[in-house]
Formats: sequence, structure tokens, C-alpha cells
Amino acid sequence: MTSNRPGDLDSFWMPFTANKAYKSDPRLLASAEGMHYFTPDGRPVLDGTAGLWCVNAGHGRKPIIDAICQQAATLDFAPTFRLGHPKAFELATRLAEVLPDGIDKVFFAGSGSEAVDTALKIAQAYHRARGHSARTRFIGRQRGYHGVGFGGISVGGLDANKAGFTLLPGVDHLSHTHSFEHAAFSRGQPAWGAHLADELEDLIALRGADAIAAVIVEPLAGSTGVLVPPIGYLERLRAITKREGILLIFDEVITGFGRLGAATASERFNVIPDMIVCAKGLTNGAVPMGAVGVSDDIYDAVVGGGGEGIEFFHGYTYSGHPLAAAAGLATLDIYRDEGLFERAEALSPTWEEQVHGLGNAANVIDIRNLGLVAAIELSPRPDAPGARGTEVFHRCFDRGVLVRVTGDTIALSPPLIVSESDIEQILGCVSETIQQAA
Repeated sequence: MTSNRPGDLDSFWMPFTANKAYKSDPRLLASAEGMHYFTPDGRPVLDGTAGLWCVNAGHGRKPIIDAICQQAATLDFAPTFRLGHPKAFELATRLAEVLPDGIDKVFFAGSGSEAVDTALKIAQAYHRARGHSARTRFIGRQRGYHGVGFGGISVGGLDANKAGFTLLPGVDHLSHTHSFEHAAFSRGQPAWGAHLADELEDLIALRGADAIAAVIVEPLAGSTGVLVPPIGYLERLRAITKREGILLIFDEVITGFGRLGAATASERFNVIPDMIVCAKGLTNGAVPMGAVGVSDDIYDAVVGGGGEGIEFFHGYTYSGHPLAAAAGLATLDIYRDEGLFERAEALSPTWEEQVHGLGNAANVIDIRNLGLVAAIELSPRPDAPGARGTEVFHRCFDRGVLVRVTGDTIALSPPLIVSESDIEQILGCVSETIQQAA
């Protein structure tokens, strides 16, 4: 057995990371506060990504820290199988108040990936409870990301996530909504692309509506490189699914909790699905947690349709974990008390203007934005796709700004406490590093 010394990087198999490359030239984060991370030697790194789309209220928030510590000292863990604890019920009530009207029941999970698989199971359980057990198929979307469970990668549309793994049967995919030809450099929602929702009609004609359980999409696709929904697209999906009795699931793991200037993307677009999946910003990233918000109709069909026993054979050891519930309640308090959703909406025009100011920078082939999220897409090097993006990521970090890259797309999603001077620093650094990554 090897002895792991402090600073030894060997034992940790890192997720979504080129392990050999990273461990030969590691970049470490040791602490965080407000808008900044700090390296082990104390160098500040301005967070342009809210950690990983999750630290919406900024780092090291004392109310969240205090809530977690107090909860750990009071009740560190309690099962929610045939038992309960007050904080889980309280958070479910508070979360239902934040979610759109009609999404009034909450099922907790331990992550966004778990919450997606939960939503897929709920969809099948709903149709089965209503006597439509043949409705088992799912429809996702190309370039969609729905976590890394087998259900999530199956309905997702990222080929690299699927390669080498066995997928769920009975899944189809709509086209993604981005077009360089028709929508490059759009500010906010593109005017082109609503007609792509009509592909759902073709799949219904092919499979039969009575075979389809649900359609799942991200209202704004984040991890694939920020694909903003065309004007009218989500509305069209909602109309078709409602007409055909197909459930519509919005994966709001990224868009939930203020990212688009509203509590949810559903509220931002005024399109209410049957289920909303959330995670990340639910606890400000402080404790892992996921959740599925469902309509009363779904809950009543599944729970009301059963006998006296367990109506839905599904759940997780950490569903409604006490520490996560405490963190979630404190996080929702901060969002409300500091008006962070409204702040994001107010800053959006400044963010848009400064992001699109990089439109003439070297190798920039597209810029996309909505709320406090943006993507700057670079042309790939002919012999090395993704290399230019990786170079920008490393150079920005070394210059004191954290960005995220997907291939050659730079994705930005700062905490909602970001200031105008922070925005200038983030985009100034990105602009300079893009020029260097010729």
C-alpha cells in the first residue's frame, strides 16, 4: 500500500479531467470568499463561473456556513425512508414557493444527475398510474446535458458522454437549436429557430404519442456551450406536449436560482413545464443536493393511485439530507433578502454589452448570451480542436480569472453578486488571452 503524503495527487481519479496532463501541471484552489478563489500561495482568482454554475450567491457566505454548522451539531443525518426531519419538509415548502405556480411537490435527490433519473422514473410512473403503461419512450435533444447517470446520458445529446456505455432503449432526440448561419452573435434569444420544435411532431408521427412518456430539455443549454432558446421555441414544445399528453421536463440544474434574472427559466420565459429539475444553486454549491419539482397532477396520480403501501419505489440515502436542507434554506434566504435574482436581471444589459464587445477579437466566431451567462466561441485550430480553448482556460487562470471551456467555447456564468468592475476584469482578461491564443 502506498502512503499518501500531503500534496500527493496520485490517488484522486479526477472527473471530466485529463488526469495525466493535469497532474503534470496542477492548478489548485485552497480557499474562497466572495467573488474570489485563492490558490495555496494566496493568489486571488476571480470566479467567472460561479464555481461550476452553482455558487450563485458567492463564496463563503456566513449564513450558509452557520446553518450547516448548527445543523451538523443538532442532527447530522436522518433517513427519509419511512421517517422524516423538519428541515426537509421546510425546504420542500420553501422551494415550492420559489418554483412556478402549479409545481407544488418536491422530491429530493443528492445531485442533478440523480434528480434527472428521478424525473424520468416519475414520468413513467405517472403514465403507468393512469393506465398508460405503454408510454415509456423519452425524447431529449442533441447537445443536451442531463448529468451522467445512465438515464441522463441516454436522453442527453453529448456523444463523448455516451461513448462506450450502454444506453437506455426507446430514446429519440430533437435537433439542437444553434445555427452559425442564422443566429451567430445574437443578443439574447435568437429570432431564428422556433420551427425546430416542430421536429417533435415528426417523432410523434413516427412513434405514436401513446408511446412517449416525456420530452426533456434544458431551457438554456449550458454545458454544451450556452445555447439560447430561439424566440417561441419553448412555447411550441409546451403546446405540442400538452396537446398530446406528453410530459415536459425542464432541466434547470444550471438555469435555476437567478442565472437568467428570474427564479427559474420557466418564469423567465413564462413557459411552465410539468416537472423542473434543479440542483447546483439550490444550496449555493455548499452541500450536494438535487430536487425535482412536480405538478400536483403528477403527484396525485402516482401517490393517490396506489394502495396503502409505498406508491413510488425510488429514493436515495441522502434524499433531503439535513445539512443540505439547512444549506438550501439559508441560500434561499440570501437570494430573497439580497434580491439577487433582480440584481442579475438589472446587470444583464451591462453584461451583454461587454460580452459582445469581444465580437471583433481574434478567432471569435460567435457570442451568445442571456441573463448572466455567456459563451464566446473560438474557431478551432485545424490540427487540434479544443487546444485554443484549453490554452485560454490556463492563461486566464494564471492571470487571475477562472473561466470554463467546452472544446473551443469559453463559458462564463459569474456569481450573481458580481460587480461591474468584476465584469470588466473578467472580460478584459478573456479578451487579452484570446488575442494571445492565435
